[in-house]
Amino acid sequence: MSTNDPVQLPVTTEDGGRVTRRQAMQWVMAAVAASAAPGGAFAQEVGRTTTPQEKALKEQVPVPVPHGYGVDPQLRKVYEPGAFWPLTLNDAQKKAATALADTILPEDKYGPAASDVGVIEMLDEWVSAPYPDQQADRPVILEGLAWIDAESSQRFGKSFADVSDDHKRAICDDVCYAATAKAELKKSAHFFSRFRSLAAAAYYATPQGWKAIGYVGNVQLPRFDGPPPEVLAKLGVTQTVQ
Repeated sequence: MSTNDPVQLPVTTEDGGRVTRRQAMQWVMAAVAASAAPGGAFAQEVGRTTTPQEKALKEQVPVPVPHGYGVDPQLRKVYEPGAFWPLTLNDAQKKAATALADTILPEDKYGPAASDVGVIEMLDEWVSAPYPDQQADRPVILEGLAWIDAESSQRFGKSFADVSDDHKRAICDDVCYAATAKAELKKSAHFFSRFRSLAAAAYYATPQGWKAIGYVGNVQLPRFDGPPPEVLAKLGVTQTVQ
């Protein structure tokens, strides 16, 4: 063993391999983050009793086991959803997430709706992953989905996915900008902002999302004549390399 080799702990993985001190610390930190996640944060924030949806959320959704994909994943292999850890979203949560993602990123002339390009599957993987960043987002997203269904039921008598597009937008308009959201909706506005960021990140990482914003990626050029003249003029420089 050289001085650069990782220090091994007397711990083995499920397949009999040994884990490094770094892996062990990552698992511990993930468990700490998960155990520290506040339950019923939305109900506490607005000073109301916990809704049936929120009670079901806390009782039915287990915290992921802190076991990741290891130090050497096979990047050329195509993995199925749930291959690395149990997925989280149940049917009701997927339905709410689909309706919200498609309200934020609907089908239009620029591209398909968010749910048609795997955004919901990415969100499910994200909140299921046993890492600190994902575990910090987990209660925000799950409690937020419970809130949006409860809010829709209170306002319109139906779950969020089952109301009209106008009613969906009415709820979103109240929480889409935290700076102007009512005090009792600040926590919900934080959820909406995080959900929107994750949905957009997933959407614009797809070929359809690239096309929507005109991104062509790395493509071979038959020739390169240097920066455009208007760019050189703006920068006040002269092309010297031929």
